Amino acid sequence: MPGNRSRRRVLKTLGAAGAVALAGCADNGDGGGDGNGETDMNGTTGDMDASGTVRIGALQPLSGDLEYYGQQAIWGFLSGLAYKDDAEPPGDVGTGQTTVSVGDVDYELLVRDTQFSADAAENAATSLVQNDDVDMLFGCSSSGAARRIITNILTQVDVPYMAGPAASAALTSESETCGDNVFRASENTAMDARSGGRYVATDTDVSKVYLFGADYSFGRAVVNNYRDVLESEGVEIVDERLVERGYAEWDGLLENAEEAGAEGIVGGFTVRTLPNLFNAFLSGDYSYRLFGGFATRITNAVVGGTIQQGLGEDFTAEDVENAGLGPFTTRYHWNQYDNEINDAFVDSYTSAYGVVPDLFTSGTFTAASAIHQAVTETGSTDGPDIAEGLRGMTVADTPKGSDAYTFQTYNNQARSEMTGANPVPTAEEWADSWGAAIQPSDPVSRISADQVTIPEDSEDMGCSL
Repeated sequence: MPGNRSRRRVLKTLGAAGAVALAGCADNGDGGGDGNGETDMNGTTGDMDASGTVRIGALQPLSGDLEYYGQQAIWGFLSGLAYKDDAEPPGDVGTGQTTVSVGDVDYELLVRDTQFSADAAENAATSLVQNDDVDMLFGCSSSGAARRIITNILTQVDVPYMAGPAASAALTSESETCGDNVFRASENTAMDARSGGRYVATDTDVSKVYLFGADYSFGRAVVNNYRDVLESEGVEIVDERLVERGYAEWDGLLENAEEAGAEGIVGGFTVRTLPNLFNAFLSGDYSYRLFGGFATRITNAVVGGTIQQGLGEDFTAEDVENAGLGPFTTRYHWNQYDNEINDAFVDSYTSAYGVVPDLFTSGTFTAASAIHQAVTETGSTDGPDIAEGLRGMTVADTPKGSDAYTFQTYNNQARSEMTGANPVPTAEEWADSWGAAIQPSDPVSRISADQVTIPEDSEDMGCSL
C-alpha cells in the first residue's frame, strides 16, 4: 500500500540516484443519485476561503492511435474546473502548462504525453514529482501505466493521485495498488460488468449466458464481475472463454454458445476485437442476444460501420433490436442525463472541442470538481489536505447530477449510477459532433450506485483503508 512520507522530505534526499531507482522498475502490464439534481455553481456547504496555487501533473496519451483517450480525459477535467468558475473551458490544450483559475485558486496543469506507455508515464510522473514539485498527480488511460505510478512512485512520496480514466477494477480493489493517496472518480470495469450483469438478470428473461472476454486485465475483469453478479441472481453461466486481443475466428465460438443453450452472450472487448465479433454475429443466425458496454466514439465508429455493412446503410433501431444487439451499459454518454449541470457541460464541451462529451469525460469532470471541492472545504491547496478532503466525499457538481458520485471510504473509488441503452442510428442533430453511425438511445435502465461497485465485504475486494 502506498506510504505517507512527506513528499518534500523525500525530494530532498532522493537526488539523481533516486531518479534512476524510480524509473527503473519492471512493467506490470496493461453513491450517486438519479442524475436529475441541481446545484449552485460552487455547490457545497461549509466552504472556507481558499487561495493559492495547486500544481497538478496530468498524464495522458496525447499522441498515437489512442490520442483521443487522452484528449477526452483532459477535456473533461478542464471542463470540470471551468464549470466551478462558471467559465468556458480552454480550447486547444496540449502538452505543457495550462492554468485554470477558480476564484482565488489557480490550478496549474502540467500536461505530459504518456504515449499510452507505462515507461513514458512513469518517467514523466517521476520528473513531475522531483523537478516540478507538483501537489497532485492525475491521469493515465492505461491501467498498466497507472499501476506503475502507484507501485513505483506513490510508495516513495506523499503525493495524492487521482487515477483515470484507467479502468481496471484492480487499481482500487487490490491491496498492492489501493491506498490512502490513490483516488479514482472515473468508472471502472467492475462497474461496467456489474451494471450489465444486473440489467441482464433483472430486466430480461435471459437465464443462460456464455461469457467471452479478452485475455488481459480488462477482459478478465469483465468476465469475473459478470459471473459474480449473474450467478448471484440465479443466471446460469453455461461456459466462458478468454481469447487474445484481435481474435477473428468467431464463427466456431459463436456456434459453441448456440450449442450450449446460451440465451445471451457477453463480449468484454475493445476496438481491437469488437468489429470481428460483431461481423461474425451479424453474419450468422443465432438465437441469443449480444450484451456488453458502450465504448468511446472511435470504437462506435468502427462498430457502427460493421453494423452498416451487416444491416445496410439505412438500418433502423428496429433492425438493430431484431439482430439481437444490446442493450449495452454505459459509464456516461452525453445524452444519458437530463440536468442543468450536464446541459451546461455538453454545451461548453461541444463548443470548445467540436465533439460531444464521451465515455471518459464525466469521470474526469468529476475528478476536477472533487479536487476543487476539497480545496474549498479544507481551505488548503496542499496535496495532503486535498487528499483528506477527498476521503468519503460526495461530489456536489457532476454531469450525472448533484451529489451523484461518492468516494467509498474503504477504497477511495467513487461510485455512481450507470445506465443501459440500445444502440440506435445516430440522430441528425448529433451527426457532426459524434461522428459514428451508432449512438446510445435514451436510457432504458438505470442501475443505482450501490449496485454497481464491488462491495466492501466481497471476496473480490482486497482493499480496506
